[in-house]
Amino acid sequence: MSARKIWLASLLLAACGGSPSDTTETGTGEPGTGTGTGTGTGTTTGASTGASTGASTTMTPDPATTDTPTSTASTGSTTTVTTGEATTEDTTTGTSTGAVDPPASLDDIVDGELEMIADGHMFTEGPVWSVEGHLLYSDIPANTIFKWVEGGPSAPFITPSGNSNGLEFDAMGRLLAAEHGNRRISRRVLGEDAQTIVDTSEGLKLNSPNDLILRSDGTIYFTDPPYGIQENQKELAFNGVFRIDPGGTLSLIADDFDRPNGIALSPDETTLYVSDTAQEHVRSFVVAPDGQASGGAVFIDLTSDLTGDPDGMAVDVFGDLFVTGGGGVRVVTPQGALLGTIMVPEGATNCTFGDPDGMSLFITAQAKVYRIRLKVKGLGLP
Repeated sequence: MSARKIWLASLLLAACGGSPSDTTETGTGEPGTGTGTGTGTGTTTGASTGASTGASTTMTPDPATTDTPTSTASTGSTTTVTTGEATTEDTTTGTSTGAVDPPASLDDIVDGELEMIADGHMFTEGPVWSVEGHLLYSDIPANTIFKWVEGGPSAPFITPSGNSNGLEFDAMGRLLAAEHGNRRISRRVLGEDAQTIVDTSEGLKLNSPNDLILRSDGTIYFTDPPYGIQENQKELAFNGVFRIDPGGTLSLIADDFDRPNGIALSPDETTLYVSDTAQEHVRSFVVAPDGQASGGAVFIDLTSDLTGDPDGMAVDVFGDLFVTGGGGVRVVTPQGALLGTIMVPEGATNCTFGDPDGMSLFITAQAKVYRIRLKVKGLGLP
């Protein structure tokens, strides 16, 4: 059976509440890449202890950006959720500034209805908001990055995408991607071919990089589970979390994860959060001034009987963590208190803040993409 057929069969089983017999993932495991890599992951956790370091060559394109795509695709209906109090107003600009105090409940966060902005995809992931005013997101098995602009439908933006998952923009406007198909972290000037940043660790191929986050000094942190490959394609003996320093050197942060997945940084960049989908929790690491990360204690247990396990994450200006899975998007304070869940009809896979004021949460969920207005602003947005 082809990798695409395997993935489609897995998706149908998941939609019916079942799971393929050859995998341990039941709700939020990533689909196959559609490039012959498949989705079966087996039951081996690959967990181990200790740490090691590795290096790889960095390929750095000339700093420049171009962005001249067109947009077209379909939109969907809306689903109502509980609303809360109005946001405050900045009297000097007349624009919404978001909550003044840290949220104490979900009512302090949600400020609108869940709106479906795109449908008809295969498996959406890795949303990122562009400072140019649009959303990019991955459709992994479709091997395409899509672009959505307010007032219009989504349209293919980059094809092939290397079966990309997580996406980020760097300070120079270049697009970073965790690619399942090419098993690498890549970087591209928009309009040009992507260049490899890293694709090996100590001479062995990475599994299938899943999600990434960028520190203000240019450090990249990323997760490397085996969702995009067959078990017999695996070269590393573990499923790790890695760091690429600003000079391009790769080092291992942790090798004792089961299925490392979503990744995020606190506002002060001193805490790194990583979800472990199979273990249904989020772990936290202490980040030193030089970018090294240590620790890895469980930050919050998010075990749930609802659809989806901990997956992609986003952070607001107060340091609250928005974690997909468990029926939608769970909101967790920096102290580890669960404020509630923004419910989503399908299994949510990832999320990011966006819109010109930074006060909307965009959520990828299987074949769809949603947006919901909030009273809080996303981290790092205008």
